[in-house]
Amino acid sequence: MRRYLRRAVIGAATLALAAGSAACGEAGDGSDEGDGAGDGGAEGFRTIGLLLPDNTTTRYEAFDRPVIEATIAELCDDCEVTHGNADADTARQKQQFDAMLTQGVDVIILDPVDAAATGPWVEDAAAEGVPVVAYDRLAEGDIDAYVSYDNEAVGRLQGQALLDALGNDAEGARVMMINGSPTDPDAALFKAGAREVLDPVVEIVYERDIDGWDPAIADDAVTSAVRSLGTDGFDAVHSANDGLTAGIVNALRGAGVEDVPVGGQDAELAALQRIISGEQTFTIYKALIPAAEIAAEIAVRLLDGEDFSDLTPDSVDSPTTDGVPSALLTPVAVTVDNIEETVIADGFHTTDEICTAEFADECAEAGIGG
Repeated sequence: MRRYLRRAVIGAATLALAAGSAACGEAGDGSDEGDGAGDGGAEGFRTIGLLLPDNTTTRYEAFDRPVIEATIAELCDDCEVTHGNADADTARQKQQFDAMLTQGVDVIILDPVDAAATGPWVEDAAAEGVPVVAYDRLAEGDIDAYVSYDNEAVGRLQGQALLDALGNDAEGARVMMINGSPTDPDAALFKAGAREVLDPVVEIVYERDIDGWDPAIADDAVTSAVRSLGTDGFDAVHSANDGLTAGIVNALRGAGVEDVPVGGQDAELAALQRIISGEQTFTIYKALIPAAEIAAEIAVRLLDGEDFSDLTPDSVDSPTTDGVPSALLTPVAVTVDNIEETVIADGFHTTDEICTAEFADECAEAGIGG
């Protein structure tokens, strides 16, 4: 596939967003301005719809959206993108999806809030000749392609990283397990992968699925769990993503619990800073920029009626559809020891972004940016 300099793509996307490009409509962005799908395609333009699930996971608006928009702009001179963020509300996402169909989008890239709800939506799109690319989460229905990661492998990485952090104390360790939203099929895969690694070694003493991946709910859950288990009643916390980890760390801090391994996922900037400061042990870095580029290019090829099989070497089965053409990227665990070789080397975050004045001493101690 065509590749771009990642920092250039992000920079171009940021400028485009700041300028309020006329080639980008809105389908509801989590604000109170409504859930319409923009004004439809401008005269002479073809339209690709982008529907994202929530604002609590910072990557969606900070990375996925601008990279997808910039890549589409690079590949297609007569394309515009109309965008919606459901703010973790399935009904709102359905409204956004329907509005896009009503206003005549040509292709939809869908990252669903509740994948099990999307089957009828995708059927409605197919009836109107609108292809759907499932992005990040495997939507149900007869989707045309799926771009994500080997999500059980993500979970296995999380589980192994937690065992590595426990070291010689891993055998029989007591682990608190904070999982993602039950409406997100990826959350079940993360959990399955993690438990495949953890179950033979540790004891799960508390487990909770967090609706909507909400950090505040995770904070409350862990606060209650610590009261029940006691501050010395657990040895580590598995966290399904970095947003949840923010709530978990806040709860542990409030309870006076220190030096307990806590994981995460997504390599969010705040998570990397928590890793440097010692409040978080690891995160899982998923190559968001290549994934966004691939999804964008598939959408453009579908728009042009071109083959995209070279972009989808994998195949997955959903509860409704077998053999979905897929691109599954490889994740990597990130600790304080390899931040420079992973997220910084890829341009996902810069040293200056991570090593602000607040974290300068910790960065120096870790040898980052020196």
